[in-house]
Amino acid sequence: MSSALYLFIALLAMPAAAPAGDENLKQQVEKIAAAYADSFNKQDGAGIAALYAPGGVIVNPTGPHSDIAQVYEGIFKTGFNHNEIAVDEATPLGTDTALATGEYHITGKKQSGEPLDVTGRWTAAYVGQGGSWKIRMLSAFPKAPPPK
Repeated sequence: MSSALYLFIALLAMPAAAPAGDENLKQQVEKIAAAYADSFNKQDGAGIAALYAPGGVIVNPTGPHSDIAQVYEGIFKTGFNHNEIAVDEATPLGTDTALATGEYHITGKKQSGEPLDVTGRWTAAYVGQGGSWKIRMLSAFPKAPPPK
């Protein structure tokens, strides 16, 4: 009887196991980020939109938007044509939800030839769908200018 009690106590003291497939969550998010940047660099708004779950939203300085491809078509028309994305961390929230944060750097040129260069932070919520992760909500904001 005491052996069973010790086993029970030992099981309670063990850390909870991560949800299945989360051991490499950051790597999975990095693959999504690479696909995002690749579509951005090809100026493929539909490719970016395909990375989102149905009903997915991007939140940027102009507010929340569910028309992902249209948002990016506008960004491309501004002159942005290159995106680099870094994933700082990814955290599971359950078996089918996760959060991640990182930094982005987008560049391009205005029609006048003046360079465009924005570095910012992003945070995303992901949902598991059909064995893969999809973006449910992405927030992206430029970094504040350094204090004077």
